[in-house]
Amino acid sequence: MEMRNDFRKFCCIISALALLVLVPLSRGQAAEKEKVILDTDMVELLDDGVAMMMLAQAPNIQLEGVTIVFGNTWVETGTAAAIRQLEGMGRKDIPVFMGVDEPTRKGRFDHMAEEKRLYGQNFDSHRGAAGYPRPASWQRAYRERYRREPELRPQKEAAADFIVRTLRENPGEVTLVAIGSGANLAAALERDPSIAGLAKRVVYMAGAFMVEGNVMPHAEFNVWIDPESARKVYRAPWKEQIFLPLDVCNTAKLSHEEYQKLTEKIRQPWAKAMWKDYWAGPLFRQDPGFSSYIWDVLAAAVVIDPQVITREETLPVDVNDQYGPGYGDTMAYRGFGPEGTQKARIVFEVDQKKLWPMVEGVFDRL
Repeated sequence: MEMRNDFRKFCCIISALALLVLVPLSRGQAAEKEKVILDTDMVELLDDGVAMMMLAQAPNIQLEGVTIVFGNTWVETGTAAAIRQLEGMGRKDIPVFMGVDEPTRKGRFDHMAEEKRLYGQNFDSHRGAAGYPRPASWQRAYRERYRREPELRPQKEAAADFIVRTLRENPGEVTLVAIGSGANLAAALERDPSIAGLAKRVVYMAGAFMVEGNVMPHAEFNVWIDPESARKVYRAPWKEQIFLPLDVCNTAKLSHEEYQKLTEKIRQPWAKAMWKDYWAGPLFRQDPGFSSYIWDVLAAAVVIDPQVITREETLPVDVNDQYGPGYGDTMAYRGFGPEGTQKARIVFEVDQKKLWPMVEGVFDRL
């Protein structure tokens, strides 16, 4: 009997010690979550939508909010798409904020056709928000696209104000993932230039440094749509800037085989409807040899797992904001950059074996 009582005491002591160890560990794990703001010109699923879902589902990420900026879409369209996808995935706790809805250069959209005629263009004719009329409201965009009433609403606070407030409240803790035009971050810097020293880092999907552009001979879309904002943002004294430019995005292709694999994973009606209308869907269905890209997804992947990066170089970077043939070009200098430029990590290669399971993991939940 005495031995049995001793054994029970021993078990109690072991259990108590285990609790003492596990409780601080679980608190530490929670504290390790990286706070992230996703700044995006949102589209459905690939690529912005999947980037958002990756961040929202990652166990090591706390997605503080999604700020919508013009670029691929008008802010109204992007807000509707973000809200519908958050509703679908059951993440009504993630707030959405509406942001800047026009480029710095006044009348820019009215002259894009002439700009391309004068200065040339590359293989991608994409014009983003400039290619269709601005919706009257996000609600109208939502109802017309999804044929239902929204369950969520965007916050009343402007995107730039939310960015400033969040960085002030969490100095050194928040990563900005910028996968649209630079207009929201530029607006936040105008409100408070000191936020550059408060952010943990900024991770962009933007630019084309050692390769050709996509929409113009040398310019990448996210920069070209508002070069003035991009230049202002990239020249701010952030603690760290990481670029996922076309140099690496061009290597991460969505093949016909991968497209079919993702298609077969989708089970939820709302996601099936979105995927059916995926912009490249008809091209995949018509041409077995067709492939596309997953651009913005790379920025989310790098934040979730920095080990995805396999080759990079740190260089001063800049943007040409002078209207002319080089408007929107991004430049990296292996010598000394122009006065005012900041150094940034430019990613040139990623581990595809780490990348694709992240993408497939999102579709496993759809």
